[in-house]
Amino acid sequence: MGLLKPGINEVIATTEFNAAPMGIIFKDGVARMVVFSGSHTAKNIEKNGWLVANFVYDPILYVTTAFEDIPNNAFLEETVNGRKMFRLKDTDAWAAFTTTIEKKTTEALMVTLTLEKEIIEEVSLHPVNRGFNSIIDTTVHATRYRVNHDPELKKQIDYHAGIIKKCGGKRDLEALELLLRYIS
Repeated sequence: MGLLKPGINEVIATTEFNAAPMGIIFKDGVARMVVFSGSHTAKNIEKNGWLVANFVYDPILYVTTAFEDIPNNAFLEETVNGRKMFRLKDTDAWAAFTTTIEKKTTEALMVTLTLEKEIIEEVSLHPVNRGFNSIIDTTVHATRYRVNHDPELKKQIDYHAGIIKKCGGKRDLEALELLLRYIS
């Protein structure tokens, strides 16, 4: 796989008119995900058997898709090996996968991904930016914090907010402001 690198790859996963930030675990040449049961993503994987990983560097899109649905016109239909799939319109690259549910519990689906197609839409350099990286971490913590209001998660959110304020660019700061509204 060319687009995925060893470790956890943060992407915006799309299923049928659904987008959500997700981590794809890529280890020993195998791509896997843990998807929370009851989510739109889990329901669509069970129903349709596919997922598209969108490689995007827009911190606002990561925050928005973590907390709300985006309009249908944000998606493009792609036919991959005879199967209709949906990806984001504004993505640097995307990888289409068929999905196999390896294990299902009341909390999560453990899913193995089989690559069907990879496309680089736009070649652009994205230097390491601690502000953007902290938006990703803050978004993960915020989705959990919104459910359980764990004070330890709030400490993590505050820690990463400090990094975003110090190291982030304008879009990172806008994403942080949006995220804090979602959890207040």
